[in-house]
Amino acid sequence: MKITIVQGSIEYINDCEDALVNSELGIRYFSEKESARNALKEGFAKKEIYIAMDGDQNCKGFIWFILDGIFHSFPYLHIIAVNKESRNQGIGKELLKFFEDRCFKDYSKLFLVVADFNPEAKILYEKIGYVQVGEIPSLYRHGITEYLMMKSRKEN
Repeated sequence: MKITIVQGSIEYINDCEDALVNSELGIRYFSEKESARNALKEGFAKKEIYIAMDGDQNCKGFIWFILDGIFHSFPYLHIIAVNKESRNQGIGKELLKFFEDRCFKDYSKLFLVVADFNPEAKILYEKIGYVQVGEIPSLYRHGITEYLMMKSRKEN
């Protein structure tokens, strides 16, 4: 599937909300009514969300990253979500590649956190070069540990 990644706009909030609330991340962290929508409104307003579009201009997923989001110095991948019917088609990997290509132009390190309930994602991040640099118990929810992951730009 050919994917184009574009700056997100509020017109895609329903698709992004659906992708988020129907993910394990959404179930765990955005279960309160309107919480996902309210968060996404903020991301769109700040122009921090990018959308994966198919050839028919359908939203297949999104990535939300904050350029100075960690230590007020490095990009932080806040949320990545792919529509349920579009998972396992490489869209998430395309979104990650976009994040890395865009951010490594100006930054030497990238960060994200991945929850202990999502070991498959942690394995994927490790396979593409992220290393665990910290462990934060109960960061967003009591009883859930987040693993702080970092990837450094390869120097030529």
